[in-house]
Amino acid sequence: METVLNGLTPEACLVYLDDIIIVGKSFEEHLSNLRRVFEKLKEAKLKLNPSKCNLFRHEVNYLGHIISADGVRTDPQKVSAVKDWRRPKNVHELRSFLGLCTYYRRFVKGFSSIARPLHRLTENKQKFLWTDECEEAFNSLKAALTSSPILVYPDPEKQFILDTDASHESVGAVLSQEINGQEHVIAYWSKCLSKPERNYCVTRKELLAIVKAVENFHSYLYGRKFLLRTDHASLTWLLNFKNTEGQIARWIQKLEEYDFEIKHRKGSLHGNADALSRRPCSNACSYCTTVEKKYDMITPVIRQIKDSEFKKGEAKRGVTRAPQILTTVEDYDDEDFSEFEEN
Repeated sequence: METVLNGLTPEACLVYLDDIIIVGKSFEEHLSNLRRVFEKLKEAKLKLNPSKCNLFRHEVNYLGHIISADGVRTDPQKVSAVKDWRRPKNVHELRSFLGLCTYYRRFVKGFSSIARPLHRLTENKQKFLWTDECEEAFNSLKAALTSSPILVYPDPEKQFILDTDASHESVGAVLSQEINGQEHVIAYWSKCLSKPERNYCVTRKELLAIVKAVENFHSYLYGRKFLLRTDHASLTWLLNFKNTEGQIARWIQKLEEYDFEIKHRKGSLHGNADALSRRPCSNACSYCTTVEKKYDMITPVIRQIKDSEFKKGEAKRGVTRAPQILTTVEDYDDEDFSEFEEN
């Protein structure tokens, strides 16, 4: 069917196997798109079953989703099965439950983190032992899916915003756009980390989150400038380091294919100056060690400021004259300089 409808853009129609959904921003545009689809089908000598056609609807059920002018949401009839699902008694039943949940994972923020205890039970040579942690994850997934939000449609004329984050066992991202002054979610994404990935330092995990998120949302982000937001301040300078090697070099090379502005969200470390002054990753990370030495950053910079006799304003102005550490100091709130007394 994709071959038959070749040439029609996603703004006109979408097709999956023999399911076709035809859209339009207005009634006139919708009629025009209908006509184009019918002409394509006629040229291919294909016929439609009238009983399976729904025309001029404001809302349709398509592939287990409810599609409307407001956005996309889960089909209540589908997720009701999740709500009434009994606690799995073996791996086979658990995999059936996770299979249905995974289909709707883009509606659930932090899906992988929530489902991680359940995924552990499906691993090879893992004894099926249902713990309180599993019960909590099971109930959390059911609650999240039965109260999932409406995801808005992407607007190619507006800038995309990609927020990424990493934890010990998973990475995740949220793709959104600002519409009428409010940020609206387009899709959620998350991924469990493999055993080797769980051993990465914090900085490397955060960078992995960015790489995987950008790859996942490639069709939205490629060829457009977007805003990338991270709660890990170190990445604002790690991505500018040129003498990278191995895995980090490949990741940065991959990111160079995209046009984005990276921004650190202020206050993500709750204004704790001591936490901000600590090293962003373990001593075992030779890459981050090399970068710190090159830029003489993070711990040395903060200690130099705090040990000085400058007033708060002078300290901030003095440090920001060095472009390579500008972002580090800008990420501090005023209370981070509370040790400096105003004269």
